[in-house]
Amino acid sequence: MKKIGLTVLLGWIVVSCAAALEQSPGRTSEGIQVVLSGDFPDPTIVRVGGDYYMTHSCGTSLPGLLIWHSTDLGKWERIGYALHKAVGDVWAPDIVHFLNKFYIYFPAARTNWVVTADRPEGPWSEPVDLKLPGIDPGHIAAPDGKRYLYVDGGRVVPLSSDGLSVVKALKSVYAGWKYPEDWVVEGFYSESPKLVFKDGYYYLTTAQGGTAGPSTSHMVVSARSKNPLGPWKNSPFNPILHTWSRAEKYWSKGHGTIFSDTAGRWHIVYHAYENGYAPLGRYTLIEPIEWTKDGWFKTVRETKTEGVIRRFRNITIENDDFSGAKLKPQWHFVGPESFSNYTVTGGGLKLTAVPDNYHALLCTIGDHSYEASVRLAAEGDVETGLVAYYSNKMFAGVGLKGGTVSGYAKGVWPFGPRIKAPAAKYLKIRMVDFDLQFFYSENGKTWKPCPNSLDVSGYHQNMLGGFSSLKVGIVVKGKGSVMVDDFAYKALN
Repeated sequence: MKKIGLTVLLGWIVVSCAAALEQSPGRTSEGIQVVLSGDFPDPTIVRVGGDYYMTHSCGTSLPGLLIWHSTDLGKWERIGYALHKAVGDVWAPDIVHFLNKFYIYFPAARTNWVVTADRPEGPWSEPVDLKLPGIDPGHIAAPDGKRYLYVDGGRVVPLSSDGLSVVKALKSVYAGWKYPEDWVVEGFYSESPKLVFKDGYYYLTTAQGGTAGPSTSHMVVSARSKNPLGPWKNSPFNPILHTWSRAEKYWSKGHGTIFSDTAGRWHIVYHAYENGYAPLGRYTLIEPIEWTKDGWFKTVRETKTEGVIRRFRNITIENDDFSGAKLKPQWHFVGPESFSNYTVTGGGLKLTAVPDNYHALLCTIGDHSYEASVRLAAEGDVETGLVAYYSNKMFAGVGLKGGTVSGYAKGVWPFGPRIKAPAAKYLKIRMVDFDLQFFYSENGKTWKPCPNSLDVSGYHQNMLGGFSSLKVGIVVKGKGSVMVDDFAYKALN
């Protein structure tokens, strides 16, 4: 009995220490660091002194271009948004600090844009249209102060001295890295050009292979040149990052940016899907790189072995009674109409509905399993619900309309019987590894289950397109409005 008790105690200590390790902030070591679980794709980091700032793709979400801050690369916090105007689908930005000013270059609506700020917290400028085709912009400033912007396909254009306009036409200068013909990829797709200047060389880091598709699709490749316009020589260590088999923990590793820390150590930030959890989107990962004697960089770990993986819990969803003067940074809307149809009243959040489209208030989650609940009070002929949201036409959850409760499936209400519950004000969803259950309540304490549940494991890019993820969402549609209050969230894993 004593041996069994000691074994249990030691096991409890090991599990407790492992859990603490996963949540402890700190600088990256020799393993992969998962710093943001959930859909935070196309990461880009800039260091200013001892502070690191990061942003990601945001699609049509508003506010958009969420800015993250860290001082140790392990613990990250939200500090604000850089985009408050709808310009289209925003993908693969590049955050830059140059001559005491912050810039974010990003593509949307078949052109490229830039916003600027003196401080990363903002205020940020209105977006400036560069009238430049291409995607995934990457900025570089040469030692002589001349500025250039790369886009996909190895194309580059000189920028004006203020970085707010282009001065010549695009020119193709880099053809990419030729990988073996039998590799299982989504396509060639030379994207995500990101540049640094070090020891007399310009280093161009790009993505190839496609950002979704097969597990082994994406990769990071590197090239260098003595001139910002090339010619470029590919690294002998390509691919710098790659997923080699479906057995790995993280799939489609790619879209990398390299940067140095305050101690002169170098790292690469990139995105990847977690094996088995594609509906949560592309996570943000960081790991160290090292420089060889002949001036190339590679990962510290052996590239075909993932090694030690540490996961940090930076995606925390707060309970919210919407009593503040503005929304917490965990929330965003989808599309310009939703962003302009809400009011923070100090005693709740008022969402105004329209008859022909769902407005959605969302927060990105990184937990495999969770519960979320909310109080919804409709005014007028309104349908409203709490859902796991992928897109405006593909979500699942539980809704209220006309004194009845029912589920949503694939964005259609009702799913299952309409239950008469005129006193129901509270809704809850429970997600357990993509098995989704629905509940309703009169008082937020005693819950009744709906008779139907769903499997939402297929709600991801390879099945639905759109490069979205399953988020917790509050939807509203009809003629009238909904007061939102008492939002609560609890991770179950």
